[in-house]
Order: sequence, then C-alpha cells, then structure tokens
Amino acid sequence: MTQIQPPQARSAQQENSPPRLRTSSESAGKPSMGRLVGVDLARALAVFGMYVVHIGPPLGATTGVGTWVRFLADGHSSALFATLAGFSLMLIAGRREPKTGLAGRQAKARIAIRAVVLLALGSVLAIEYGDVIILGFYGVYFLLALPLLRLSARTLAIIAAGLALVTPQLAFVLRTWPSESVQQSINAYDPLEKLNGVGVIDLLLTGLYPTITWMPFVIAGMALARLDLSAVTLQRRLAALGAALTVVAYGLSLLLAGKAAVFGGTGGSSGGSGAAFSGSGPGADGSGSSEQLVSSASDLLGAGPHTGTTFDIIGSVGIAILVIVGATVLMDRVARLRRLAKPVIAVGTMSLTAYVGHFLAQSAWPASGSGTTTSWVPVLTYIVGAIVFAAVWSRFFRRGPLEALLNAATKPTKYVR
Repeated sequence: MTQIQPPQARSAQQENSPPRLRTSSESAGKPSMGRLVGVDLARALAVFGMYVVHIGPPLGATTGVGTWVRFLADGHSSALFATLAGFSLMLIAGRREPKTGLAGRQAKARIAIRAVVLLALGSVLAIEYGDVIILGFYGVYFLLALPLLRLSARTLAIIAAGLALVTPQLAFVLRTWPSESVQQSINAYDPLEKLNGVGVIDLLLTGLYPTITWMPFVIAGMALARLDLSAVTLQRRLAALGAALTVVAYGLSLLLAGKAAVFGGTGGSSGGSGAAFSGSGPGADGSGSSEQLVSSASDLLGAGPHTGTTFDIIGSVGIAILVIVGATVLMDRVARLRRLAKPVIAVGTMSLTAYVGHFLAQSAWPASGSGTTTSWVPVLTYIVGAIVFAAVWSRFFRRGPLEALLNAATKPTKYVR
C-alpha cells in the first residue's frame, strides 16, 4: 500500500518556510520552484491513491471509469510514494549538487534519524495493521540509500535499471531458499518479528513492500531529483521515457503472460496493496500480502500490482515519472490551476500525517469502508476531509503534526561535526 507519503524529506528552504508557489520567470538564473510544488501535488495524488485502495470499492466491484481509477491506484500509488521518497532524500542531501563536508555529514545524520524514527513508527503501527504499513520499509530504504547520496543522475538511473532487471529473479530464488523452516528459525530470534509480526525477512524479502524489489523505485526518485525538472526539453524527454516504460512493460507482459497477469489473477482484483483490507478491515494482519509474491517462474512474466516482477517495477516507475512530470508541468505553467490546487498541495506537504491519519480514522470509524464497500462515498469523504484539514492546518503551522515531530527528532544533527 504506502508512504505513504508517506514520510517526507524536505529541503532546508522548505523545512523553514511554508510552500511558496513561483514560476521560473520569477527568479532569473534559478530553477523553477514549480517542480517542488509539483512534487507536493504528486504526493497528494499518491495519498489519494492509497485512500482508493484501502477505502474504495475493490477492483472486482467497479465498472467504467471506476475500474481504471482502482487499477491505477492499486500498487501504483505506493510505488509513486517510494519514488517520491527517493526524490525527498535528495532534498535533504543536496538536490542538484550533493552536500559535502560538514553539511553532507549532517544531511546523512538527518536521513539516518528519520529512518530510525520511521522504522520505529512503522513497527508500532504494524502491531495493529500488519505489513500494509509502509513506514517501517521506508526506514530500511533510507538506510540503504545513504551510500548513494552523492551519485549522479546517470549513475543512479543505471543502478535503478539494473536492480529492476535483476532483483525480481533474485527475490524469487531467495523466497524458495532458505526453506520455510529456516525462515521460521530466523524469525524466532528476530525482535521485530516478536514485536509486531513484521520482521527482518518481511522487510527485506517477503513483505508487501520488500526492500529487494522496491529499492529501484527509491533510486529512480533519487535520479529524478538530480535533474532540472523545470527544463522544457527534459520534461518532454522524461514524459516520453515514462510513457515508453509503461507501454513496453505492460505491453510485453500482456503478450507474454496474458491479460490476467496484468489486470487480474496474480496481484489482480483481489490483490495489490488492498489485499490485507479485503477481510476484517484496517485491523487486518496483512497476511493477504503473501498472495502477491510470485509462486512459479512463469509468474515472473506478469505485471500485476505488488508482484515485484521486472515488468511490474518498470511499468510502475513509468507511471510515477508521468505523474511527477505531469504535476510539475501543470504547476509551473497553469497559474490558475496552481492557485486552485493549493488545498490539495497542502495535503502533499503533510503526506505522512495524511497517510497515518487515514488508518487511525478507519480504526475509529470501521464502517467507512476498508476496501469492502461498493460505494465511492467513503473514499471521497476521506479525500475531502484530508484536503480540508491540510488547508486549515497549513494556515497556522509550517508543517503537519507528524512532519513537525519528525523534524524535531532530527534537531540533534546540528551537533554532528
């Protein structure tokens, strides 16, 4: 599911002041701020996509436009979150140019602290919701990304592509070896497994957002952050790239494995990030996530959400690129829409709060859907509620409630020398 924004890693300028909407023409010689507002808009869309998966009608109960909305949200919203998480890491570490020296060490310390806090918060929430909570996985992603913070966009893109091609097959092998008995023996000594049922093996290999197949999203987001997204030529190239990745990945999967492998079957209507919500609601233990893992070599040709195949990863990255570039272009060039979208953008600036908040709200209001309703009213209610809350809160505070706490936790990094 996820991120969630999930969690956010904002630039120093964004951390200390409310979002400001500007176009490239307002500051000669400087990149446009529209790209950052566009990122916040993309975060908001990811949040709403998670709401659709967790609260809206299941794929099998939708028709027409609703079917496409559900399909695009299922798995793709959490992949968008992970991609944006990588982008956000670079806002801390130095977006276009990596921070070095003292600033670089402090940036790494901030990221490491955020990782630990998110891992702890994710572990606490997993006690109630299982591995449908992406925050703990985010903590692992952030720690593994630390050695990559100073790499160029080209190098990061090559690494992301290489991992997308290799890790799904590696994950398939590792899930069959060691044996289940060996995994159980490891879990017996795993404190996280004892605490919340989401242990190290789940975080790295078998969970709903396994690190081994989700790091390509994070690294792809890091590569995007190193680019000048305000450049028109680059925007066109990225849009073409995103479209090509999407068409090639899902097109090849459709040809090789059939319609069910992309739109249904493995990772299809009963699966995806909403699998754990098909039963008892937000209190589900996440056991349904195992249904998304490929069970045979032929499944590696599929592209269903959360299957973690090469086609799933490449197609989801393509969709994430299209959303981020599209949001950037809209915010940079359509001033009226930018003004109208302010309340939605506010959700993106506090996506951690919006993400965690919708789980808590479901616990307090179980009848709100939890993926079993056939009505779109509950999910629309959550979306409107999040927009209203974020719009009001942002008028009085610089950060969302959880974003403020996360920022406060990183204050000790000023003592790093």
